[in-house]
Amino acid sequence: QLQLVESGGGLVQPGGSLKLSCEASEFTLAHFAVGWFRQAPGKEREGVSCISSVISRTFYGDFVKGRFTVYRGQAKLKVYLEMNSLEPEDTAVYYCAAGDDCDASLSPDVYTNWGRGTQVAVSS
Repeated sequence: QLQLVESGGGLVQPGGSLKLSCEASEFTLAHFAVGWFRQAPGKEREGVSCISSVISRTFYGDFVKGRFTVYRGQAKLKVYLEMNSLEPEDTAVYYCAAGDDCDASLSPDVYTNWGRGTQVAVSS
């Protein structure tokens, strides 16, 4: 089973940017679809984005509205989620997950490997 580790979270002002990264401790992520999810206090886990394994097709939640970009690093060891124009509503713990393929609806149910999350806080 993959052990995934997220990093890059932190506190940022509204309108700011953060770049999250996801990597597997013992395996390359090149052969896995990687999804990003978030969960705010008192809310259900929400799909943010996914990048497929072979052709790196990408999917985004409707709320992203062009602000976030998911991509693979050059050696495909890591997957990044670059977030711009952050809003207070983006405050949540962000998780990455690895699986066989993306689900177009960004359901978390298709993933069996999850990281522990990284906190993103957007506040002035």
